[in-house]
Amino acid sequence: MNNKVTNAHISVAVQAADAAREITLKYFRQPLEIVQKLDDSPVTVADREAEHLIREIIESAFPEYGFYGEETGQREIDKNWTWVVDPIDGTASFSTGKPTFGTLIGLCYKGKPQFGLVDLPALDDRWIGIKGKQTTYNGSPVQANQNNLRLAEATAYTTTPRMFNEDTMLRYHALADQCKFSIFGADCLAYGLLASGFTDVIVEADLKPYDFMAVAPVVEGAGGVISDWSGKAISLETKDQILATANPRLHKAALDALQ
Repeated sequence: MNNKVTNAHISVAVQAADAAREITLKYFRQPLEIVQKLDDSPVTVADREAEHLIREIIESAFPEYGFYGEETGQREIDKNWTWVVDPIDGTASFSTGKPTFGTLIGLCYKGKPQFGLVDLPALDDRWIGIKGKQTTYNGSPVQANQNNLRLAEATAYTTTPRMFNEDTMLRYHALADQCKFSIFGADCLAYGLLASGFTDVIVEADLKPYDFMAVAPVVEGAGGVISDWSGKAISLETKDQILATANPRLHKAALDALQ
């Protein structure tokens, strides 16, 4: 078996995302109990129901694959193929009525991202990235900004300053202070906006594979670059820190600023 993403992979991911949409939109802007998990991140009944349904759909179609979900845990992620799922990326936004939350469905081969679907149910936005192919937004091809080559002209996104510790906050400021301006609070939407050419830099920390595995093919398929803060390519072994930029030259400048 090679690492080619097939129509069957895409079809099942789309089916799972459509099913998750129905659940998340049913609960969106409704009274919900918000529970703090052991890692202090929030979770709701919507997160859990959505992931259980996504997992059921995916494992029915690909029972021989591994699965790595934020809410339902890991199963055989050492398999060649592994699905990586975050049912609601941005649970804090979701639970407070902000529409920037999304469902992330990624597929990796030998730990490396091959396919990613980023779905924003409340905004009706969907990006799909496939390794070696151009990223699409709601079915139409998109491209990251290839013209902006300087940090001084770049805009930067980060989900929240709370994801940085004392050291990484200093490094964040070393980069963000060189940008035209920086914004907090877009969740996974920021990666879609980068792929569509509307922002240039995303710098984040304190992440898990289910936070970034699906966005990597979306960024790369639009001509952008994504890595950890040392410049190493994304994989299931990536720890914590993510840098995404609109083009290779901007990525080098951002990496230099983070060191």
